[in-house]
Amino acid sequence: MEITRHNPGPRMSQAVEHNGVVYLAGQVANDQNGDISEQTSQVLAKIDALLAKAGSDKSKLLWAQLWVTDMRNFGAMNEVWDGWIDPKNPPVRAGLCSALAAPGYLVEIMVMAAK
Repeated sequence: MEITRHNPGPRMSQAVEHNGVVYLAGQVANDQNGDISEQTSQVLAKIDALLAKAGSDKSKLLWAQLWVTDMRNFGAMNEVWDGWIDPKNPPVRAGLCSALAAPGYLVEIMVMAAK
């Protein structure tokens, strides 16, 4: 049973591989000053990079969970998501409204993907 951890920190790893599945931690934008579209784009770029580091990509997504801090931003977030997602291979997905770790974050996305 091999487990590979990517970008481990004191509290969590950003990605963990096990049995051919890549689990990503919830990703937030680097710049909290951006609007929902900018933050979503930043988050998806981070997801792309982590999946690539683990030998996967968005065409292999299995599951996604998205949190927004304001449901009025859900449509704009979805526009960016829809432009990014592989339309032939969409994952199962849940979207929620919740407060996030810092008040400047507008969106957080967590995914799992096959290798």
